[in-house]
Amino acid sequence: MLHPSYSDLMKVVNSEVEPGEAKVVNSRYSIVMATSKRARQIIGGEDPFVAGDINKPLSLAVEELNQSKIKILSDEEE
Repeated sequence: MLHPSYSDLMKVVNSEVEPGEAKVVNSRYSIVMATSKRARQIIGGEDPFVAGDINKPLSLAVEELNQSKIKILSDEEE
């Protein structure tokens, strides 16, 4: 089982959204796309934003998202 779960990651990403505003992430697909993009950046040589015993780029990307070290931007913010 994946830890943290998709629903936990969605809560973290949407935690800064004010009541009444549209959520940044509505589906697991958005989480998958964001973490895979970040994993490719790490593979390409960028330094991870989290420290620890994590060796896999995708696991690093998931942990960065879980710790709010990276942010998924809405269409308007891009």
